[in-house]
Amino acid sequence: MESEPPLVVSECPKKLREREQWVCWREEERDDKLTKIPVTPATGGFASSTDPETWGSLEAALEYTETEHADGVGFVFTDNDPIVGVDLDDCRDPETGDVDDDAQDIIARLDSYTEVSPSGTGYHVLIKGDLPDGRNRRGSVELYDTARFFTVTGDHVGRTPTRVARRQDALDAIHREYVQNIERDTTPESRQRGDADGQSATNDADDVDLEDEELLEKARNASNGEKFERLWNGNMGGYDSQSEADMALCCLLAFWTGGDRTQMDQLFRQSGLHREKWDEVHYADGSTYGEKTVERAIANTSEFYDPDTGDDTEDRDTTSAESSVDTRDNSERSRAYLTEKNRLLSERVDELEATLEQKVERIDTLEAEVERLTDELAARDREPKQPQDEQAVTANESEDESATRSVWGRLFGGSSE
Repeated sequence: MESEPPLVVSECPKKLREREQWVCWREEERDDKLTKIPVTPATGGFASSTDPETWGSLEAALEYTETEHADGVGFVFTDNDPIVGVDLDDCRDPETGDVDDDAQDIIARLDSYTEVSPSGTGYHVLIKGDLPDGRNRRGSVELYDTARFFTVTGDHVGRTPTRVARRQDALDAIHREYVQNIERDTTPESRQRGDADGQSATNDADDVDLEDEELLEKARNASNGEKFERLWNGNMGGYDSQSEADMALCCLLAFWTGGDRTQMDQLFRQSGLHREKWDEVHYADGSTYGEKTVERAIANTSEFYDPDTGDDTEDRDTTSAESSVDTRDNSERSRAYLTEKNRLLSERVDELEATLEQKVERIDTLEAEVERLTDELAARDREPKQPQDEQAVTANESEDESATRSVWGRLFGGSSE
């Protein structure tokens, strides 16, 4: 077994540390593949993500990892906790720390506790929320909420929160865009214009044979030609970033080319939006920024130009494609606004919870002080006291002696002694 770095307990969120949902794990080779096997901290036997009897506290799990029979610890997700795990695989270069764009996007939008996975090639994000219905895995993105365990390293990613934050809106969006979206399942090869039989791999795409100049002329003369012209010339007005403008232009090119990847790429390189980033590798599978942008544009374009339907349909379909882009952009902005609003509200709730915890601790301190003072007073009450009668006799004797000395002094002018 490989020696894993010890868990950085101080970095592990308190919400996780307090729960007795911890197991250990060790790597074993099964079917020629290394697999992480869950281990019961108390016995060293196999643990089950559905059997609480095989789990334990974090302290017990850490203690067992000090033996040679475990490589690390893991947290078990159950129906009784609000925690969801987002597993991002093969998205990080362990040598350089470079991260692909999709992983960066997901981590930034979830904005919750994030750590590097044991292999160093991925990330684990922990949030509070309810996992949406439907599939929970696509490609290198997987979501857990019950009957699974997450390896935990404590290798916290800087600039991400140290707490497990509630991020329901962001979770819904990530699930919809990265997991549930069927279009994303299509591989780059299957997205090519045709397969071995010469049929289109994209059902809605049409074979369009337009030369570049003819295509550009039609695009400029369409009902949304003014916007096409602005994007073509590199004008990003109305978009929050160049990436959004890139996607908008590519969606229009997807419509006019019938989803022809090669022609879309050639045309985009002639536009004012083209930059060096287009050819930079931004993804763990070796894809460039440009290739992924073209791929997503085709996936987000529901209708394609059909030269046989005439000019009226041409304008209608182009407007539909443009509307699709605008709707997506507006939807993304709305989601971003709601996500940010939810983040601020969550932070406020966390602040109030922290204040409440401080007040509870103060109350506990005061109660302890009251108890101490009460015990002290009780102890004083139990101390030995001079009997009351003896006190009275002593007082009377003292008074008689004082009176005698006073009389003697008046009669004889001196002491009675």
